[in-house]
Amino acid sequence: MQVYTYSEARQKLAMVLEQAESTGKVIIRRKDGRTFSLVPEKKVSSPLDVPTIKANITTQEIVDIVREGRER
Repeated sequence: MQVYTYSEARQKLAMVLEQAESTGKVIIRRKDGRTFSLVPEKKVSSPLDVPTIKANITTQEIVDIVREGRER
């Protein structure tokens, strides 16, 4: 875990953000001694967020397939 002064963090913000992303946490220390942690947020995604596919199928064909599956 890397510790930066407030001035360093301000001057090198892009680098500090990259460091936080790669290590998980960066500490920023102010002149008065207070410290703040910079932690990247986890990317939240839905389990239903799936990539699309290109298919030559009509809506009616999809409905028919679903109905057939429900009848089994």
